[in-house]
Amino acid sequence: MQKHLLNKRNKIIGHILFWMASIIFLCFLFFIYSREFSLTTIAKSVVINIGFAVGVYLNLNILIPRFLTQKQYIYYIFWLVVLISVSSLLVQFLIVYPLRHFLEVSEQLQSLSTETHSAFFFATLFYVGVTTFLKLVKDWFSLQDLNYKLAKTEKEKLEAELKSLKGQLNPHFLFNSLNNIYSLALIHSDKVPDLILRLSDLMRHIIYESRDNFIRLSKEIEFVDNFIALQRIRVTEHTAINYQKPNIVSSAYIAPLLFEPFIDNAFKHGLPGTENDYITISFTIDDEWLNFDLQNNYSVPENYDTKNSGIGIRNVKQRLKHLYRSNEYQLVIKQEELTYSVHLRLKLKHHAN
Repeated sequence: MQKHLLNKRNKIIGHILFWMASIIFLCFLFFIYSREFSLTTIAKSVVINIGFAVGVYLNLNILIPRFLTQKQYIYYIFWLVVLISVSSLLVQFLIVYPLRHFLEVSEQLQSLSTETHSAFFFATLFYVGVTTFLKLVKDWFSLQDLNYKLAKTEKEKLEAELKSLKGQLNPHFLFNSLNNIYSLALIHSDKVPDLILRLSDLMRHIIYESRDNFIRLSKEIEFVDNFIALQRIRVTEHTAINYQKPNIVSSAYIAPLLFEPFIDNAFKHGLPGTENDYITISFTIDDEWLNFDLQNNYSVPENYDTKNSGIGIRNVKQRLKHLYRSNEYQLVIKQEELTYSVHLRLKLKHHAN
């Protein structure tokens, strides 16, 4: 409230200073023309500025909001010409009639000639044009400031939401991984120490290396390598796992932890336990795009919890929406008969921001 009052006061002071400067300027012009300075000179300047002020404030407070900002340009131009004409006549009327004796107006000026009206018309037009330009500049800067504040607010909201999504994904991943370790620990498998070591590497990636919105593609592929190696331990020998990846030589960046939910689902909810179980995972790069393809067979168990399922995939969809433009990614998920497939195409970034 106090800031609003301060801004209003500063605005009023600015307007007063503007018109004082205008009056002084006209007095100076009259002095140059007549080589005399008196109360008559000041009175003329004040009266003429009254006419200017009528045109300026009616334009700023009525014509611009009513027509110009609504993009009704023809109406704006029409009423602006009418306003300036009336304002010019007002100046002539004030000078010629009520104040003609006080201002010692010459006989030439007392006649409402075309030349006199044209002079006042273009002078008023100049003031109206200058103040309109200043208002448009001020409105433009105000709009830029508002857009900056909105963008900053949106960015803060986005970062908070992304942190929340990552916070949901990390426990989800840890829960699934610990389940794998627990199942092997029950049968006293010798693979448990190696599994714990790999889990440690994976958690380090999630906790430390994936803090940024975008990380190096090579780091994320390394994470997928470890994750698949971790999951291989819990599947039977009959499961055919085909994993292909390109040699990463570029310094491209992608959003982290986008592939883990799909791979995790393939191992956790796929693989019905037949001799034909399979999971195919491949990464390919063409130009500036990364393609991720996954396919596996599956069967839906009777006690499958549909309410709490798909948390990781929902998070991936939200993170893609937040971090990439609509033309920078394509996600296609198909579930046909007993086959589940995922195709994710991502635009590679060249920086981590």
